[in-house]
Amino acid sequence: MPELPEVETIKNDLRPVVEGRFFTSVSIHWSRMVLQPSVEELCQHLPGQKIRGIARKGKYLLFRLANGKTLILHMRMTGSLLLRETDENNNELPQYITAEFRIDNKHNILFRDPRKFGTASLVNDEIELEKKLGPEPLEPTFSIQALADKLTIRKAPIKAILCDQKIVAGIGNMYADEALFSARLHPIRQANELKDNEIANLHQAIREVLRQGIANAGASFSDYQRPNGQRGTQQDYFRVAHRGGQICYVCSTPIERIPIRNRGTYFCPKCQV
Repeated sequence: MPELPEVETIKNDLRPVVEGRFFTSVSIHWSRMVLQPSVEELCQHLPGQKIRGIARKGKYLLFRLANGKTLILHMRMTGSLLLRETDENNNELPQYITAEFRIDNKHNILFRDPRKFGTASLVNDEIELEKKLGPEPLEPTFSIQALADKLTIRKAPIKAILCDQKIVAGIGNMYADEALFSARLHPIRQANELKDNEIANLHQAIREVLRQGIANAGASFSDYQRPNGQRGTQQDYFRVAHRGGQICYVCSTPIERIPIRNRGTYFCPKCQV
């Protein structure tokens, strides 16, 4: 699933191409991806609208329009956005395209989604989205105390808490595993039992792994790719995520995988306590 670094990469790659441009037409190939309004209304309202800016909140990508509305795209498990120049001699689409958004500089934004879980919404404001999300982990508002306030009242495995978007926006399986390894915390530790120094270490670890993920354009294991079709490289730097059975780079103990709240979780049983 694309997490904060992957969506941030998509935003950064699209920004110079789409900001200030206009949508010219929209084609929806999987009607169930549109949450609101109807497919017909979305296809009617977007053409002619100027893209004032593009932003990210958590794992959501936001196209802010000059008329005050916002197009919100959520990649979910297997979604990615591909940028293609219009080619009149080749109208064949890549596989798994659920939507096409055409803009006035002869570029198409293709929503590629093999499992068809990704969504699109055109909303009047972003209030409802903001209600769903906790603080942005790379923003100044995400302080050590802000994290502590979230953790100390919750009796649940710290891995599950980190993946809760109401607690921290944008973190999913991969970067939660990496942050917990960096902080030397076992993923089944109860959130409300962490000591002050452990919370401080986790806060630092969260920021470090997310910044590294952005620097390396995200992690490509299966479906995620950048708008230009290139793969991210963060997977080459993971220390536990998706490395089950391989040895720990620190202590040479095999990395283990366990389920936590139906999420596959990777950790080192010796380094993380």
